[in-house]
Amino acid sequence: MRFAAAVLRSYESRFAVEEVILNRGPADGEILVKIAGCGMCRTDLAVRGSAGRSPLPAVLGHEGAGVVVETGGPHTAPSNGDHVVLSFDSCGNCRSCLGGAPAYCDSFAPLNLFGGRKENAERFTDGTGGELAPRWFGQSSFAEYAVVRARNAVRVDPSLPIELLGPLGCGFLTGAGAVLNSFGAGPGDSVTVLGAGAVGLAAVMAATASGALTVAVDRHPERLALAERFGATPLHASSPDLPGRIRRLTDGGAHYALDTTASAQLINDALRALRPTGHLGLVARLHSALPLEPGALDRGRRISHICEGDAVPGLLIPRLTGLWQAGRFPFDELIRTYPLADIDEAERDCEAGRVVKPVLIP
Repeated sequence: MRFAAAVLRSYESRFAVEEVILNRGPADGEILVKIAGCGMCRTDLAVRGSAGRSPLPAVLGHEGAGVVVETGGPHTAPSNGDHVVLSFDSCGNCRSCLGGAPAYCDSFAPLNLFGGRKENAERFTDGTGGELAPRWFGQSSFAEYAVVRARNAVRVDPSLPIELLGPLGCGFLTGAGAVLNSFGAGPGDSVTVLGAGAVGLAAVMAATASGALTVAVDRHPERLALAERFGATPLHASSPDLPGRIRRLTDGGAHYALDTTASAQLINDALRALRPTGHLGLVARLHSALPLEPGALDRGRRISHICEGDAVPGLLIPRLTGLWQAGRFPFDELIRTYPLADIDEAERDCEAGRVVKPVLIP
């Protein structure tokens, strides 16, 4: 079958919507999904800076959602007609996967970032038969259709707006999962979120929904206004004595902090704003050494990296859609939709901060 997809051909080029070819349908354990919408994540855009580790040309996109139109065998579930949200790939066999931690799969990087599954790779080509990278993040969902492993797909209520649900598979999953899974925040706790982008605002919503007192730090007034609307106390990142202000707002220090910025200064500020035994989680990738100020990790404070919100997607995604239906996780207010043909405009708006979460509609 032939269909439209956004192809990135080089690390210097823009996306180009062109015809691609699927020469064979899904194999056993796979499903073919007609994409209703796909979020644009900064991980997609970071491919240009990956120093060649993510092979090109490729169809990117890893926040897809849509409807199953074909399965790779009679025992493959989800089934035809099911509405699904697509998430990251994992092997299902290593100790992490078997232990309920697929985000820490032994094969996470090769499966998701550096080429994807190699089996049947040749079945996916460009319109002239030229080779494309096998699969990005288990999906390659900047396209009208995507072939994915069934284990990557989470069935959702068909009454939900499927075209908007894709970001629940990665960006919103990461922010909300950090609060609900990694921290286990609840009433009486306090959470500081550094950076009010898509991941940070999802964390703010989740913290508010959990009953935690929430502080949001950012340098953009319009993002702080959004965070305040979702229940957080806003603080500008350049506020004098930022750690002291957070400690005063949280009655002696935050129990938890989530950094989405990779700013060494803000990470140190967040550590100094924690109460004893507090936990700082990092979700942004650090690109240089992280100097820690003296005393930052005193008194039982700890710091860890959090991948994909420590989530089992099949458990967390239904929880988030349930919170949305209850009016407690209004992620749709962060979304602006674009036709797939306008992918370059969506990228420009994302990079300029004019939109929190672009979603491409094939």
